[in-house]
Amino acid sequence: MTSATPSASYTSFQGHRRLTSGPLHVVALAVKLAAEHGGTKPILIFDDRTGRTIDLDTRGTDEQVLARHAVALAYNASDVGAIPDPPRGRGRPKLGVVAREVTLLPRHWEWLESQPGGSSVTLRKLVEEARRANGERDKTRAQQERAYHFMSAMAGDMPGFEEATRALFAGDRAKFGELITKWPGDVRDYAMELAFGE
Repeated sequence: MTSATPSASYTSFQGHRRLTSGPLHVVALAVKLAAEHGGTKPILIFDDRTGRTIDLDTRGTDEQVLARHAVALAYNASDVGAIPDPPRGRGRPKLGVVAREVTLLPRHWEWLESQPGGSSVTLRKLVEEARRANGERDKTRAQQERAYHFMSAMAGDMPGFEEATRALFAGDRAKFGELITKWPGDVRDYAMELAFGE
């Protein structure tokens, strides 16, 4: 469940009540404190970037919890140099170019190789053009997906879930808001935040 790339922000819930939002170390300590004070309701932590749940190990002292999440702390710190650079492979590492395998049909390779600058330059141009053309649509889709992941985990059995999901993917903000009105306030607010960036 844990994401490979650390996110800048996470949100934790105990039952339907939001505990805290913020960097991983802040959320980890809040979760540890909530768990130590008992309660029968489960605690879930969500990656704000994806809406998916993550697992955290909050055993030990506060210092041990912080040490355990030191990589995430360094990743989120302004001093990016705190994380050692991974070994570089082929490509142009100083430019940030990463070499990966691409599989295409022979006719695609022929076309790419006939373009000025060669295959790599042409692929980069095509990707940048697609990002510009589809940027807003991709952002909307990512927001819808992250809201759906959260809603499935927290509100799958709540009234109006299926209708709210349809309204979410239809981009009908007013209908979505209307359908989730009876959900617990923190769940409703966070779903709206993930879906429409509020």
